[in-house]
Amino acid sequence: MLKIRVHELILYRNFSETVFLDMADVANNYLNPDSDKEILIDKLYKCINEIVTIARDHGFNGNLWHGYLTYLLTTNENAFSMSCEKKGAIEGSINELALHDLKIFKEAYDVEWDDIEKVLGVHFISMIRAFNNPDNMGVIYSQSLRERIEVLNGQLAGAKDVQMYDALTDFYKDYGVGKFGLHRAFKIVSDNQDPEIVPITRTEKVMLDDIVGYDIQKKKLRDNTEAFIKGKKANNALLYGDSGTGKSTSIKAILNEYYKDGLRMIEVYKHQFKDISNVIAQIKNRNYKYILYMDDLSFEEFEIEYKYLKAIIEGGLETKPDNVVIYATSNRRHLIRETWSDRKQASDDVHGNDSMQEKLSLATRFGESIYYGKPDQKEYLNIARELAKRYDIRMTEEEIEKEAVKWELSHGGRSGRTAQQFINHLIGIEE
Repeated sequence: MLKIRVHELILYRNFSETVFLDMADVANNYLNPDSDKEILIDKLYKCINEIVTIARDHGFNGNLWHGYLTYLLTTNENAFSMSCEKKGAIEGSINELALHDLKIFKEAYDVEWDDIEKVLGVHFISMIRAFNNPDNMGVIYSQSLRERIEVLNGQLAGAKDVQMYDALTDFYKDYGVGKFGLHRAFKIVSDNQDPEIVPITRTEKVMLDDIVGYDIQKKKLRDNTEAFIKGKKANNALLYGDSGTGKSTSIKAILNEYYKDGLRMIEVYKHQFKDISNVIAQIKNRNYKYILYMDDLSFEEFEIEYKYLKAIIEGGLETKPDNVVIYATSNRRHLIRETWSDRKQASDDVHGNDSMQEKLSLATRFGESIYYGKPDQKEYLNIARELAKRYDIRMTEEEIEKEAVKWELSHGGRSGRTAQQFINHLIGIEE
């Protein structure tokens, strides 16, 4: 009888759930006359429930036991897997520990569950060897990632331990490991506890070429990001200007274009600025490049959160690591609200100019400032025509221009967002 020596694992042992341990207990003790069969059966059904749930959420098909083991290997963050992420196979003694653990995983892949099913008199184990997931299931991983994991699953199930090592390190090199490897965007969840970085499973699939116009702005953003990705000096970037001009969309597009190169993005809201130091501590030693994304950034004069941000960008004792930059969008060039009275020295403010400079200094700490201005009439109509072509709108250019002008007059003025809303309106009419 093949045992699963799960308690002998060295690197791959800290799992977020007990399914692997419980399934190993069933496989190792189903023939033991001293075992309580009812307890083993209860464990087995609970494990099947967990495995099917994971398969549903991630879109896995086929042999779900094999898929679950592959899921563990691709999500377990340990000294070996994190050393290999975005780098591939590494040198050193840790490889022997990894091979030791992979031998144990190989034993788990090779378990024959049919015999266990017969002895325990249970059902459904054989069903999860050929599971069929509906096409609309699987919201956590993208289709391309699911397909790549499916390939890896086949490689691991049919390989020896050394071949498993090669297949796994190749995957770590291409995608990474754990939540940072398998997801591209994240948010911060605090709940009065230490901040946790949580994946965002649905993101907009926009690319820079989808944004019509703004070529100079997009080039500046792309050049700065490419320098960052390549490990060169890069600046924090502030995208400012009129609303609806594509500032936020440009940053989302940057993430999609450079995700394959190890770029990740963490969305940070104003009330979370006090947590940024904690967040940076969690990511500074990972082999990815992180953009801390702050959308629609601005402060009223009574808000003091900007002081946290200033210290992080430049000024604190602990320097911002090289794998982190800050990208922000704002409708304001100067991020902190300033009034005319600020320019008049108050009677009780001995150093009034210093107070004003304090408010202006945050914007100057973004080395790259990129202006997105409202399009003029010609640019607006060009955006509308180009979007109409992309969506195959069955109207002449003259009709598009005429209706686009009518639309912007009653929908907030000229902008890329207004043009997109106009096209969405036309699509709805045609359908």
